[in-house]
Amino acid sequence: MGGITLGNPQSVSQSHHHTHKVFLFCNYILLGAASSCIFLTLSLRLLPSICGFFLILLHILTIAGAVSGCAAASSGTNRWYAAHMVATVLTAIFQGSVSVLIFTRTGDFLGQLKSYVREEDGEVILKLAGGLCVVIFCLEWVVLTLAFFLKYYAYVEGDVSSGGGNIGMRRSAKVQQEEDLKDWPWPFQV
Repeated sequence: MGGITLGNPQSVSQSHHHTHKVFLFCNYILLGAASSCIFLTLSLRLLPSICGFFLILLHILTIAGAVSGCAAASSGTNRWYAAHMVATVLTAIFQGSVSVLIFTRTGDFLGQLKSYVREEDGEVILKLAGGLCVVIFCLEWVVLTLAFFLKYYAYVEGDVSSGGGNIGMRRSAKVQQEEDLKDWPWPFQV
């Protein structure tokens, strides 16, 4: 019993290659945006307050998630995949929350940062950081989707290397279970 064939193995490999490139590109953009947010936060106050420290820590976690994503995509192993997914989901949620706070409560947020710059300039800088947080939020979800597709392509291509000449999806657990039960004594046979 063969699996469902997906067509040309070359096209799956080509799709995997393009998805991998877009995934890495999005992670590099995340690295740049999070680094820029750190510098914008530091430009408000060189030694950050507690609120500023947590904001910088969030961007450091975003950078760590992007680096683990690049490591997961480059290594081809599943070791970094779970860490990347968890970091990406958490940072996406927090980046979205921070951007909402920045745009809805700019004055209060700026007061918590204890900025040294004039209030008008501080609001502009903070809104720039908020805009980058929105970009990071959107890119995090794109990266999650791309990571899922990369995992899928690795799963399908792994089936090629172990299963012969055609690309097939792995059989469902029920089909596998039925085949395993054929070797058991009479009451369990299908």
